[in-house]
Amino acid sequence: MKKLEQTRGWNESRDKARRRRSCRELGISLAFLSPSLIGVLVFFVVPFFVVIYYAFVNNPILHEFVGLSNFRNLLHNHSFLLASKNTAIFSVISVPAAVILSLLLAVMLSRKLPLKSQFRTAMLTPLMVPVASVVLIWQVIFSYNGALNELVLGLGGEKVDWMKSDWGRYVVILLYLWKNVGYNMILFLAALANIPRDIEEMAMLEGAGPGRIFFSIKLRYLSPTILFVTILSLINSMKIFREVYLLTGKYPYEGLYLLQHFMNNTFESLDYQKLSAAALLMALVMAAVIWLLFLADARLGKDVESE
Repeated sequence: MKKLEQTRGWNESRDKARRRRSCRELGISLAFLSPSLIGVLVFFVVPFFVVIYYAFVNNPILHEFVGLSNFRNLLHNHSFLLASKNTAIFSVISVPAAVILSLLLAVMLSRKLPLKSQFRTAMLTPLMVPVASVVLIWQVIFSYNGALNELVLGLGGEKVDWMKSDWGRYVVILLYLWKNVGYNMILFLAALANIPRDIEEMAMLEGAGPGRIFFSIKLRYLSPTILFVTILSLINSMKIFREVYLLTGKYPYEGLYLLQHFMNNTFESLDYQKLSAAALLMALVMAAVIWLLFLADARLGKDVESE
């Protein structure tokens, strides 16, 4: 009986020592994480709730609750509707184009081709070029007196003001693809290298062609990477404002007026309630789009996960 009580005492002492050690390790971990946690709290979490608050008050001075009035005014604002339409058109065209083009290039480079390594390096070169240099190159090519118009004149055509016409949107889409396709292609190449070769070989033995193998096998295994690349491309499409701003300024041609222009101009006018409502609405739309992408990925990758 005495030995049993002694053993129980040892176990309790060991448990206490283990709990103290766990608490000490937790405290040390929190101490190391505290700078990052404080930074995230101060610069992300708190401002997010401040934006939500401002979206439902009349102005930052009176702080009177106005319900959904700011959102109703926003949906009747011509500048916001124009910026939303242009941003949606740009994303709907550029994001699928970036995903499909990078996937096709990755499939092509996954085969045995000459100069494959050099081409892969060339596709990554735009990532190393500063934005200002990229804009300078685009201005040299697409300005009214630029290289492209000189070529058009040489072929017997007429000059086009590329950045002040409906062609401007496609010029920016070309710029977006030039900067982002290479990185997406590398991600797809890594994903293609991880597809089990035995499944492809078995399909080939059963008479499946390259197209059937790609759509029935490779595409299913690539679904997580397609989701990631699509979300990354969508985020990058929202950052194209830098290039457009440097090319055209704060008030570009109507077809190039994006949501980032609206946000920037609204911030300069100190219209915080309109800015907050627009930011919150944009965040909800982005969350809905990403949720739909996850839903599509879950349906596409269901068979792969069950294997």
